[in-house]
Amino acid sequence: MTAIAEPALPSQTAADDQERDGRGRPLWRQGSLVYGLGGLVVLFAFLLIGDFAWSLKERAVTPMAQVLLRQLQASDFFIALVVGSFPAALGLLLGPVVAVRSDRHRGRMGRRIPYLLLPMPLVVGGLLGMAVTPQAGALLHDLLGGLSPGLRLCNLAWFALMWTLFEVASVTANAVFGGLIADVVPARLTGRFYGLFRATGLLAGIGFTYHVLGHAQQYFAWIFSGIALIYGLGFALMCWRVREGSYPPPEPAAPGAQGAGEVRRYLRECFSQRFYLLLFFAMMLGLVAGNPINGFGVFYAQQVGLGLDGYGKALALTYTCSLLLALPVGWLADRWHPLRVGLVSIALYALAMLAAGCWVRDAQQFSQAFIVHGVLSGIYLTGTAALGQYLFPRERFAQFHSAMNLLAALGYMLVPPAMGAWLDATGHHYHHTFIVSGVLAAVSGLLYLWLLRPFQALGGPGGYRAP
Repeated sequence: MTAIAEPALPSQTAADDQERDGRGRPLWRQGSLVYGLGGLVVLFAFLLIGDFAWSLKERAVTPMAQVLLRQLQASDFFIALVVGSFPAALGLLLGPVVAVRSDRHRGRMGRRIPYLLLPMPLVVGGLLGMAVTPQAGALLHDLLGGLSPGLRLCNLAWFALMWTLFEVASVTANAVFGGLIADVVPARLTGRFYGLFRATGLLAGIGFTYHVLGHAQQYFAWIFSGIALIYGLGFALMCWRVREGSYPPPEPAAPGAQGAGEVRRYLRECFSQRFYLLLFFAMMLGLVAGNPINGFGVFYAQQVGLGLDGYGKALALTYTCSLLLALPVGWLADRWHPLRVGLVSIALYALAMLAAGCWVRDAQQFSQAFIVHGVLSGIYLTGTAALGQYLFPRERFAQFHSAMNLLAALGYMLVPPAMGAWLDATGHHYHHTFIVSGVLAAVSGLLYLWLLRPFQALGGPGGYRAP
């Protein structure tokens, strides 16, 4: 691969605290890696190629699955259970295991890239399998003959099988992708990198929702296949070209630290301190807050007469606004700290969604509220994207990140089916989704406010040391 870490000449410290080599050129360090400007540009370029492929998978597959499942006559509860709760359950069970193993792994390719490469063929295979759901379901129906539960259930069973394959692999990769970024991106540039990271993901989302989503019902097979191709090529290129540094040896496992002992150690390290508990729950509720609207917004749009194409264009507009704000918000997070940005943005989101739940009733009002939802949640997600890199212990970043994701998985397991069951029981009054999102965001904001005092006691923005 092309080297992305340039050799360091004797360094000096400038007045602005920017490290420089003997010729006055700036240097950036992350662990054992040292970058000049050219190496930093190459690093960012290949990480963002991988981010584009990853973001397309994350942003496009869920609405595509929702559209396909609706064509297969699945209920709101079934859609929420399969698309929302099931991935969260896998993250709950699989994410921490992968994260801890990645933290402790030492190999020729690093400790993150093997866990990104190995599941990639399964992601691609699952997407291609979903693309042929009607054909595979019909074949399964014919093969079962008189034992078949019916064509509809055969279609749903095949989709669920391919979705399981896709999600197992996707959860494995997602558990360590953030760890790769934490390991190779210089800490002082983390917020700005995540601004670029989010902007790249938004470009993928804009292109998909504006130009593609409106054709999902007619061309879902081609769309699933295209996502599989882009993900496979983009992620493989990133893993091939990005180089990890060297790591100190992992701490030796304590005697008996296998099985139950390892689980106890994980729980003790991650959940025994109040500071991390507050942080985990604040981050988890902030992530889950938008789920009711994101999960059922496509159906709300159709209910008020906006249609799938109009919904896609509204979603594209929210991505465009978030794209324009991504770099300024990332810069603000580096300057003002992600914790403060998260507190302010989640409070504004809570107020806006509670108000929207009281007045949204037609297509125009839905479009306006949905755009506000997308923009404010985008500011929150961009502003807090680097919060873990700022506050989690660096050598055990993936472990602590997985602990937060474990709680987030519980939220994603419980909220979608509960929301779906409520909507089924109340006649699909989708404006309730805005109210629920507002309440979840308000609780998250209160926890962020509570977190400020212990954060200052640990050194605050200028001198924080992870407990």
